[in-house]
Amino acid sequence: MSTQTVDVNVQGMTCGHCVRSVQEEIREIPGVTDVEVELVSGGTSTVKVTSTEPVSTEALEEAVKEAGYSVAPPRSLL
Repeated sequence: MSTQTVDVNVQGMTCGHCVRSVQEEIREIPGVTDVEVELVSGGTSTVKVTSTEPVSTEALEEAVKEAGYSVAPPRSLL
């Protein structure tokens, strides 16, 4: 079984409760096997989603929104 990983930038998380809320919502997406969060309190946190099947951007955005936060645009490398 192959896995896929995608990073999502999330704005507005400030604590462990925020992290758990986002993880719970994203884990409900079919195929998601793991959700890791690099919390940046008050900034843009990185959420690493691992799945056994492709996960749409729309599904991730909706899950983050359900948790009460918003998806940020990808960070610039410049």
